[in-house]
Amino acid sequence: MDNGVEDIGYGRQFEGWYDRLLPDDRLTAEAVEGLLARHPAPEAGTIEFGVGTGRIAIPLSRRIGQVTGVDSSPEMLDALRGKLKDGEDVTPVHGDIRTYTSESRYGLVYCVCATLSVLTTAEDQRRAVQRAADLLVPGGRLVIETHNKPPVLALHEGLTRTTYFVPYPEPGTGVQTHSTLLADDLWHCSHILYQADGTTRVGNELTRLTTPEEVDDYARAAGLEPEAHLSRWDGTPYSDRAPLFICCYVKP
Repeated sequence: MDNGVEDIGYGRQFEGWYDRLLPDDRLTAEAVEGLLARHPAPEAGTIEFGVGTGRIAIPLSRRIGQVTGVDSSPEMLDALRGKLKDGEDVTPVHGDIRTYTSESRYGLVYCVCATLSVLTTAEDQRRAVQRAADLLVPGGRLVIETHNKPPVLALHEGLTRTTYFVPYPEPGTGVQTHSTLLADDLWHCSHILYQADGTTRVGNELTRLTTPEEVDDYARAAGLEPEAHLSRWDGTPYSDRAPLFICCYVKP
């Protein structure tokens, strides 16, 4: 049945190994603590745009209770459901963050791990920020974490293509990425996961690079007030060398 959700196929590509690419590690714990610190009213509700397999939403729900998680990928939502245990309260919702609407309103809307960048036009990114703003209660906060354009460009050292490898602790394992800069701020990555049993998995990502100032423009157009630009969840100010940036906005 067509429910109006446009699924780009991300979940089908990364089904079964997404959590290997993005493990529950120190960065996950820092993100959860950072969101807790910035939640203006946990009793007012929490929603994640691009919940994926629940890497952030599940541990966050242990601390604040119910979290609504919206994602366009049925495979990601199925993986999330399979991970839930007692004391973890995440409600998976199949939806498109560019068009998602609800009668519910929330104290915190967050969109992390470069989910905004997966929307590959400025208009689609703007639409998602507008949807998020519409879901906030007065005084509510929107938090966005996404790719930081300057270090991605620096990684390529003036070239349009480069390749890099991130090793994992097990011998012979890691992720090799073939990275290409395209026109219109688009960034294409092909990831090859080398596993301990000698097998490999391949997945492709197309994202759109942006800057904090551009996201600020989306937020102001949606009626939100910019509050902070950060490079880490511990409150470290924005740096053009950080791989990701975090922007915080408040609804008057």
